[in-house]
Amino acid sequence: MNIIKYPNREEWKKLLDRPTLNLEKLRRTVVDILKDIRKNGDKAVMEYEEKFDNTSLSSLEVSEKEFDEAEKSINNNLKEAINTALKNIQTFHSSQKFIGEKVTTTQGVTCWQKSVAIEKVGLYIPGGTAPLFSTVLMLATPAKIAGCKEIVLCSPPDKDGKINPAILYAAKTAGVNRIFKAGGVQAIGAMAYGTESIPKVYKIFGPGNQYVMAAKQEVSLHDVAIDMPAGPSEVTVLADETANTSFVASDLLSQAEHGVDSQAILITTSPELLDNVKSEVGKQLVLLPRKEITEKSLSHSKLILVKNIDEAIDMVNEYAPEHLIIETKNYMQLAERIVNAGSVFLGPFTPESAGDYASGTNHTLPTNGYAKAYSGVNLDSFVRKITFQEITKEGIRNLGPTIETMAANELLDAHKNAVSIRLKESIYSI
Repeated sequence: MNIIKYPNREEWKKLLDRPTLNLEKLRRTVVDILKDIRKNGDKAVMEYEEKFDNTSLSSLEVSEKEFDEAEKSINNNLKEAINTALKNIQTFHSSQKFIGEKVTTTQGVTCWQKSVAIEKVGLYIPGGTAPLFSTVLMLATPAKIAGCKEIVLCSPPDKDGKINPAILYAAKTAGVNRIFKAGGVQAIGAMAYGTESIPKVYKIFGPGNQYVMAAKQEVSLHDVAIDMPAGPSEVTVLADETANTSFVASDLLSQAEHGVDSQAILITTSPELLDNVKSEVGKQLVLLPRKEITEKSLSHSKLILVKNIDEAIDMVNEYAPEHLIIETKNYMQLAERIVNAGSVFLGPFTPESAGDYASGTNHTLPTNGYAKAYSGVNLDSFVRKITFQEITKEGIRNLGPTIETMAANELLDAHKNAVSIRLKESIYSI
């Protein structure tokens, strides 16, 4: 990991850069694939599956037989864990249900909102180096609670043309309607445009690598809504001299193992902790099965020593991490000062892994600094708020003159007239 001590604020922007691919080349590749999917549908999807996932498919949709086989192959401990996590996620997201109340803004003028589920949603579940069945729960659960009628899921198959059984079990348990064998850019394109097999959806959810993120942004320009530009995973640990060295090292490694383009950052006020964490990361790393992936991620991860806790907070808010762990003596007070983060984990016994799996909060979060403007996935992500208003005769008499004045001063006479004729009618019909 890279060690940086007492950087000047002018250095922060460069220091906090995320690892990126050649964006121009990446976008050209993505656009070419999307054009092919739009034009050739299932045929193109299958060709890209053969090219990128090394599997030859005769059909894209997962069959009932495959669901049954998956359920039988899952051991009871994993089923129990999935069901426990599902229950906690349901509990947390159910608490977010919107209750619209009618509000009288002026006597005779009533306004309100109604929450309506997005009818067709598409979920993308990465399955490359790790089968993220936990992401199925994070996306399908709020979609089901919201009342989405059609929940479609795409995930890359293995070389045998099979989707990981835990992904299939989680999907069926959480209420997904249909599942398709498609990964990467081709999956995003298929859900955005629709193919012979894969239905077009109204909004696409789910994390992925930089190609997936670029594809989501591209299709969102004209064809479909997306949850957020969620790309490679990242974590920042904010720690002081009271932090547990082993805990901090394990948290950094837990994110670094996601993928070679993930990033882990420690921001600390303690020189001793920084040195100890560097040593501990090395000790824990050699024991990890995903050591090679993790090492590549650590090559652009950082241990940063700052002058004081105020500077540490400022740096966190500037970076706007997807995940933030605060392990300090006064973590609850510091949490109040965090304004840019996707999800925050407080205290020594709250690992980011808890949010990834089973505490109940959602782990589909904004990355790459987008936490400055985006929220993580929640129940509201799967609904629309439609506004309603009703104006009585009394209401148009009370509010009408205000509308007339404003419309006249914007030089929109037809707007004014739509009110004026109603005002006359309301007066004459008293």
